[in-house]
Amino acid sequence: MVLRGLGGAASTNPHNRNKVRYVIPIIIAAIALLALFTIHRPSENIQYIGSPDKYQGFVPRDVINYEGHTDPKGDLMLDNGTVIHNAIWHGKYSDTIIENHNYIVKLNNDFVGKINPVNNQPYVPLQDLYVIKGQVPVQQVTINGQTYYVIDANKINEADIAGFYTYKGWVNNFVAAINTPGTYAAGLPGNSPVFKWTNTTGTLPYQIILYNQNSQNFAGGGLLVLPNRTIIPYGVAINPSGMAFSNFTAPLQIYNPSS
Repeated sequence: MVLRGLGGAASTNPHNRNKVRYVIPIIIAAIALLALFTIHRPSENIQYIGSPDKYQGFVPRDVINYEGHTDPKGDLMLDNGTVIHNAIWHGKYSDTIIENHNYIVKLNNDFVGKINPVNNQPYVPLQDLYVIKGQVPVQQVTINGQTYYVIDANKINEADIAGFYTYKGWVNNFVAAINTPGTYAAGLPGNSPVFKWTNTTGTLPYQIILYNQNSQNFAGGGLLVLPNRTIIPYGVAINPSGMAFSNFTAPLQIYNPSS
């Protein structure tokens, strides 16, 4: 009787029918909007990691779709030696990093294994990396059950980002060296005996020249010279090339292995 009474009241009162007709779509729309806002609302749990006066390095490995955009994914190397895997670079320079990395992969395919005519050693695989001066804004997210660490590059000053490349096996050494007090950058004259060293250090300078000549994405290079006189040859990306790295992208000193 109760169910019939409610049904009868609704069917015999046109005003109630109109209320039901309009209220239900409003409720459905409100629920849908709430669900959409809950799913896509950006989180504010940004953390700034790394030392404010040190350098952090992002090393791209592959790509991932994040928030509808293809972004580089790789490792974030902090100044204290910590390596954060599954890091996503999102925002400014995302497309540039992917393009630079693809060129490095292509050039590796073209040259690695061939013989360097100067020191008669085989060319080695190179790797690009992107150095950030100061702290890095990172947000932890979950995608398909996997935890990722998103670098919000839009919150980083353009002057504090620069791209480099060096021997793939020395990327962590590069980040450690650039954070070592007393390390400086130097240029290498074309007649330097370093080019003839029969090891990876001797192979890199000429190989970097070849990569610069075969891509419009890279230009120049130098050496990181550590206090113990260890040197790490590296190349420079045209973009990004922040002003905070001018000492490294255009070194003023000349390296002399005998001094």
